[in-house]
Amino acid sequence: MPSSKPAVRILIAAALLAVAPMAAAQLAAPGPAADGAPAVFFPVKTHEFPPVIDGAHVIHDFTVANKGTTPLLIDNVRTG
Repeated sequence: MPSSKPAVRILIAAALLAVAPMAAAQLAAPGPAADGAPAVFFPVKTHEFPPVIDGAHVIHDFTVANKGTTPLLIDNVRTG
């Protein structure tokens, strides 16, 4: 009679694969802000430009949201 251990391992692996995206989304989602605190939220955190000619001027707008209860002060913005 064949062992059921490989089947159990497959079921566990499938369960982990099914739960992983939900766990990742929960970690990436901003939690509730503490009372009286701003909470910055970026729906999209990165942008990769296509190849451009050296010296060309390129622009990309990022959306920034405040999910907190007080104003969000944004200063010292720089490129990465």
